Amino acid sequence: MGILRLAHVDVRTPDLDLSAAYYTEVMGLQQVQRTDDCVYLKCWDEEDHHSLRMRYNPRTGMDSFTFRVEEEDDLHELEKKVEAYGCPTSRVSRGEAVGQGESLRFEVPSGQIMELVWDIEKTGNMLGKHNPSPVPPPDLPGIAPPRMDHMLVNAEEVAESAAFFIDVLGMRMTEQVLDGNGHQLGVWLAGNTRSPHDIAIVNGPNGALHHWAYWLDDWDHIRKAADTLAFNGVQIDQGPTRHGVTRGNTIYFFDPLGIRNEVFTGGYWVDPDTEILTWTEDNFGKGLFYYENVISQRFLRMHT
Repeated sequence: MGILRLAHVDVRTPDLDLSAAYYTEVMGLQQVQRTDDCVYLKCWDEEDHHSLRMRYNPRTGMDSFTFRVEEEDDLHELEKKVEAYGCPTSRVSRGEAVGQGESLRFEVPSGQIMELVWDIEKTGNMLGKHNPSPVPPPDLPGIAPPRMDHMLVNAEEVAESAAFFIDVLGMRMTEQVLDGNGHQLGVWLAGNTRSPHDIAIVNGPNGALHHWAYWLDDWDHIRKAADTLAFNGVQIDQGPTRHGVTRGNTIYFFDPLGIRNEVFTGGYWVDPDTEILTWTEDNFGKGLFYYENVISQRFLRMHT
C-alpha cells in the first residue's frame, strides 16, 4: 500500500486565455482539452490525461493536488487511515473529474485539499509505443519539459504535516531542516519513486502553495530555460542556481498571474535504506541556494 507519485495540480486563474498562452507557448506544455471554464495540459513525455488543470476563477489559487496510489485497493485502505487520523474524507465519483476515475478527497492538516486516485485515463506521450523516437519533435515551443516533477506546500506546523504524510499516507522523509530546538522547519518526502522528493513541506501559512516543478534532463536545459524565460520577459525569482537540499539544479519564476513555477534537474537516487539527511537552521542558506548561501525571505514568504 502506498503513494506512487504526483499526478496533477489543479489551480484557479482569473485569466484563462493568458494562462493557457503562457503554459503552452512559454512553458511548452500540450493543451489536451478545454471546456468553458477549464484548460487541461500535460508535458510531452507524460502518459496521463493531464498534469495541470487550470480553472477560471476571479481569485488565483490552488484548488487541490492529486497523487496516484499503487493499487486500486489502496484507496480503501488509505481512506480508513485518513479517517482514523481525524480527517473527514469524501469520494469523487467516476465521471465527476476529467481524466480520472473515482478518487478520495480530504483536507490535509496544513489546510490544502488533497486527492488520491488510482484509475487515471492514459492518453500516451508524444513519442508513441511503436519504434519511438527517444526525443520529442524539435519544433516544440518554449521550455518543453518532459514531465512534472514535484511540488512544495506550506504548513504552520511542519512536524504535524510531516507525520500525517509519513504515518498515515506512507511516504518517506528524505531530508529535513531543523531549528536550534530540533523543530522541523521543512521536510522533503518521496512516494514510491527514487526521487529525493515528490512533495516538500516548508514553514508558512496553512493552505498555501509555494510552487510546483517541472523536470528537465540536464543543466544545459536549465540554461536554455533561462534564455527562454528572459526572452519572453518572464520574472525570474531565483537562479539559475543549485540547491544543497536535494542537490538539484534549478530556476524559479512566476507565471503571469503570480504562481511560482520551477524547472529542476539533478538530485540523487533514494533507495529504501537511504538515511535521512538533516540540515541545521544556521546552514540552511546553503541548503536552500548552495552557491549564494543566503536565506531569501522573499522566496520563502511569497506563495499562492
